[in-house]
Amino acid sequence: MLWSLTKILIFVVAIAAATLGAGYLMETQGGVMVTVGGVEYALTPLMSVIALGVLIVGLWVILKLMSLLVAVVRFLNGDETAISRYFDRNRERRGYEALTEGMMALASGEGRTAMDKARKAERLLRKPELTNLITAQAAEVSGDRRKAEEVYKRLLQDDTTRFVGVRGLMKQKLNDGKTDVALKLAETAFALKPKHTETQDVLLKLQAEKKDWTGARATLNAKLKHGSLPRDVHKRRDAVLALSEAKDLTDEQSTIEMREASIEANRLSPDLIPAAVLAAKSYVAQEKPRYATRVLKKAWEAKPHPDLAAAFAEIEPSEEIAARIKRFGALTKSTQDHPETCMLMAELHISAEDFPAARRSLGDLWETDPTTRTLTIMAAIERGEGADDAVVKGWLAKALTASRGPQWVCDSCHNIHTEWAPVCENCQSFDTLSWKTPPAGEGVSTTGVEMLPLIVGALEKPAEEPEPETEAATNTIEANSDPEDAALVVEK
Repeated sequence: MLWSLTKILIFVVAIAAATLGAGYLMETQGGVMVTVGGVEYALTPLMSVIALGVLIVGLWVILKLMSLLVAVVRFLNGDETAISRYFDRNRERRGYEALTEGMMALASGEGRTAMDKARKAERLLRKPELTNLITAQAAEVSGDRRKAEEVYKRLLQDDTTRFVGVRGLMKQKLNDGKTDVALKLAETAFALKPKHTETQDVLLKLQAEKKDWTGARATLNAKLKHGSLPRDVHKRRDAVLALSEAKDLTDEQSTIEMREASIEANRLSPDLIPAAVLAAKSYVAQEKPRYATRVLKKAWEAKPHPDLAAAFAEIEPSEEIAARIKRFGALTKSTQDHPETCMLMAELHISAEDFPAARRSLGDLWETDPTTRTLTIMAAIERGEGADDAVVKGWLAKALTASRGPQWVCDSCHNIHTEWAPVCENCQSFDTLSWKTPPAGEGVSTTGVEMLPLIVGALEKPAEEPEPETEAATNTIEANSDPEDAALVVEK
């Protein structure tokens, strides 16, 4: 408001000053005589001032016209001028408008429109590093994969856009299932930008799929170095890779290397069950049972597992059953209330034909956590204590429809595996298998009471002709459960 009043006041003062000046010039005597072509022109003081002003303006216009003429000539010769800069700014403005519209169309999923706008922007801006990427993405959205691949290859020619081109081609090859080519491209992208988290993850996954454990461990170390992976997660996954390398060496029968790799895997992650089992077997092969016992005890305290019990039994494969029960008591001392410990000790007592002790060891697990394994153990106990066949068959009938208990389940796709693997065979995810109970009705247990012969040895009793009812129960078990389950119950 104040500034507006000030401007009005200045305008009034200027008009007043001009009026006073004009009045003063009109009252002034004399003038100016100008002769042009023999003709004399007498100008009053006021007219002289006006003529001078017109002359100055005319000279300014003439100079500008001459400058414009020179600029036009230079423009026609291709030199940098204000005219060329004006047209360049106008073209650049329209180019960026087209680029913006293309990005909006791309975000809206309008691939064809985005490609048209990208072509217009490329023609106006002449900056392929900006327009090629939108063109490639628009081509992918519209389904023109050939065009997208062509543009990505053009991006490879510029150092500033090479990574984008390699990454785009890598994704295309992954979608096409060409993992070998994708792996090479991922390695190239990783070399260009080792800190790029997505590239690290893709490269690690592809290396794990191809069982390139050495390369995968190098990639994992890079993730730790650049801060894209917590140290505890790195330690766990490094152990998984070391274990995978050890398992491959086992297949190749490279004994010394296998031992070193398995022990290294167990050192990195003592609670990794397959690593503990493989390390224990390595120590047993080296005739170091104390080291094997220590490894298995530490893993058992972290997470009791049937595979650990089986490996613990292999340390002393020919020991008497009483000695075995005593030795397993030391293993399970710290986890007496764990379901796996209860089932393990019950199986051991069954092998010793101490069925009351087996019942006490199992406790009420058959009621609180009824699984195929716990109910089958109850059937064996009832048979050992001389219960009627109807009672035994009742337990077996429950076992057939009960949960199969914990299994190796993928955390990503929930696929069930018969044994641990570093990569899920269904979704190809790395280090996603967990030992847990899957939803009801999914899969068959791989570590039920078939673990019993590995822990306690086969039960030997005189073979008897099974009664008709027992034979029917046997047929039912063989048709719906594991063969060892049926053999155990019927034999008892």
